[in-house]
Amino acid sequence: MSSTPIILWFRRDFRLSDHPALRAACETGRPVIPVAIRDKSVDDLGAAPKWRWGLGAAHLDGSLRDKGSRLIYRSGHALDVLQALIKETGAGAVYWTRQYDPCAISRDTDVKSTLKDQDIDARSFGGHLMFEPWTTETKTGGFYKVYTPFWNAVKGRDVDAPLSTPGGIPAPDAWPDSEVIEDWDLGAEMNRGADVVRPFVQLGEQAAQSCLGAFIASKVAGYVEGRDIPGQDRTSNLSENLALGEISAHQCWHAGMRAREEGKDGAEVFLKELVWREFAYHLMHHTPRILDQNWKEDWDAFPWNEDARASEVWAWKKGRTGIRFVDAAMREMYVTGRMHNRGRMIVASYLTKHLLTHWRIGQAWFDDCLIDWDPASNAMGWQWSAGSGPDATPYFRVFNPVTQLDKFDKNRDYVSRWIAEGRSNKHDDALKFFEAIPRHWAMTPDDDYPDPIVPADEGRKRALSAYENRKF
Repeated sequence: MSSTPIILWFRRDFRLSDHPALRAACETGRPVIPVAIRDKSVDDLGAAPKWRWGLGAAHLDGSLRDKGSRLIYRSGHALDVLQALIKETGAGAVYWTRQYDPCAISRDTDVKSTLKDQDIDARSFGGHLMFEPWTTETKTGGFYKVYTPFWNAVKGRDVDAPLSTPGGIPAPDAWPDSEVIEDWDLGAEMNRGADVVRPFVQLGEQAAQSCLGAFIASKVAGYVEGRDIPGQDRTSNLSENLALGEISAHQCWHAGMRAREEGKDGAEVFLKELVWREFAYHLMHHTPRILDQNWKEDWDAFPWNEDARASEVWAWKKGRTGIRFVDAAMREMYVTGRMHNRGRMIVASYLTKHLLTHWRIGQAWFDDCLIDWDPASNAMGWQWSAGSGPDATPYFRVFNPVTQLDKFDKNRDYVSRWIAEGRSNKHDDALKFFEAIPRHWAMTPDDDYPDPIVPADEGRKRALSAYENRKF
């Protein structure tokens, strides 16, 4: 066992630094065989996150090759793939970084139990989160349901210092056969949109580290106000890298702590945003129903529209609601694969409150379109906006997308960047939207901009009336 290879199973941890499983494997001195598996968890991803997962895996392969290693690609049921690799290579151990969604937990539990029964050293490691979800408890031993007490409980805890990149990754004498990731065609569902989104992708560990450094150096000081201005580049832009583990939360936390110690305004708010992500995972672990059911069960009685084919829902998806803040944000997502956080709040509020449409419809659309898709954060964000989730915005708070635009996009920088109709000088990014969308939508930049499908004031009144007459 002391010389048999270790299979290192990469999933959503596409980095070499601050990687506990990789570090543990390398420290044994045994050969390490990195592998990425296209299993059901990959095949079930939406179009954009599946494509982005493929880009991340391919980039990781390049980083491993720089270290004299490589990434083996295999497809199939994860346990079957791992058992086949063990037989082919004589591996005596399989290491991986934990994931926390219910499907991953079920899969990994089965893998660990079966391999251990076969005398294989199967180990899972932390690394995706700063705090394992089961390690943070209330004084009565329960889990936290409100963010602020959760923040107060963890803000003083020690966060492990990030691990350095291994100097070398021991290679096996012979590499097992590998599939070719290009043959998987993980971008097929993106269609022509892949070429549009690709320039906006911040790919890989080095790009993520550079982005973090630039944010701490020049943007974190103005983060409190800047994070709400969608027309300016004043956020960390690290969501896609955190989602795929191209940077760790530990690395971001320690950079934020150094900035706070240096007296940079905004650093603590950045730290709170990192903990908000942890809170989402804490809730997903303790109440996995947050992913597909109303977290507050009373909301099962609310009469949301659940027809994803309704005309107003299609208008929302196409960025043709006639509400400029909503439409700009939806188009930003189609072109970049991401959406500014203020935009996410506005489009979610508009769908669930002005259009009285179930949050699951919006969640599913984001699941398909976001390259920074994250199961816990996406679900909690939608339920927060809809009012059905933990620590939610009060159900009666209906964001007015018109006044929000006046407040956060006074010069219309954001709107003019993403909406082409009605403008003589059309922004290049606004035009890219029409290159990315399905042709059968039959939209052109010269179309007339639509009147609001539901005006802001009318939608607010309708929402409040529905809330006043709800049966719970």
